Amino acid sequence: MVPLAAGGMIIWAVAGVACLLARDWLAANDRTDWLWTCLAGFLIGLPGLAVMLRHDAYRRRRVADGRQPEN
Repeated sequence: MVPLAAGGMIIWAVAGVACLLARDWLAANDRTDWLWTCLAGFLIGLPGLAVMLRHDAYRRRRVADGRQPEN
């Protein structure tokens, strides 16, 4: 699940950089909220990434203790 969370954050970051490069066009067309949407998507991904990292660590610990077979 970590690659999924990280991938989503990367997509939001790339979209944010694209919006930064097109900042003048966005302002001229009253679309500056797109930049804030990209920032929000990236920031919401941070706790999601933390949860996925913790979940994967817990799963690895269970597998190491022999409580669950690895899939």
